Amino acid sequence: MINLMKRPAKYYSGLSGWQQYSLFIIGGVILGIVVFLIRISNAASYALDAPETCINCHVMNDAYASWQRGSHGQAAVCNDCHVPQSNFAAKYAFKAKDGMKHSYVFTLRKEPQVLKLSSGAVGVIQENCLVCHNNQFAMIRLADVSERTCWECHTNIHSRVHSLSASGDALRPRLNDAGLDWMKKGFENE
Repeated sequence: MINLMKRPAKYYSGLSGWQQYSLFIIGGVILGIVVFLIRISNAASYALDAPETCINCHVMNDAYASWQRGSHGQAAVCNDCHVPQSNFAAKYAFKAKDGMKHSYVFTLRKEPQVLKLSSGAVGVIQENCLVCHNNQFAMIRLADVSERTCWECHTNIHSRVHSLSASGDALRPRLNDAGLDWMKKGFENE
């Protein structure tokens, strides 16, 4: 009878001891990089629907601020408009596909100066507008809502689209108070 436990490691894997050790080290380094990237990118937040997730990328600050101060800030979160709502699988498949695209673009600094919706996003957002605002569409009896998008007329949804470098500071989220009350009191006395 053959005792398999006494055979050398290369019998089982076809690799010598140093090759197995090297693969173990390389695997550990790759795992470490993946864990680091997941942590530094705040990847877990993308599985949720919190609007603050959108400002993980600084280029979305203006869109977040205009949403927060606009009428949609009281009624919907970003994913209510920008992600399919038909079912769970469609929602997370779209989020994964769009998220991978955004990760690639923003990590490699390939974002355009003027952000535009992808062709897939246009259809999703238009459909979500029609779902939430179906009463208004029924009242005005639109002949064909596919002629143009809702935001062609309703330009106030996320304010005007403009270059990232031309973006004003008026809509940006305010920073928290630095806590320097003693300086404020000094200025009040003057």
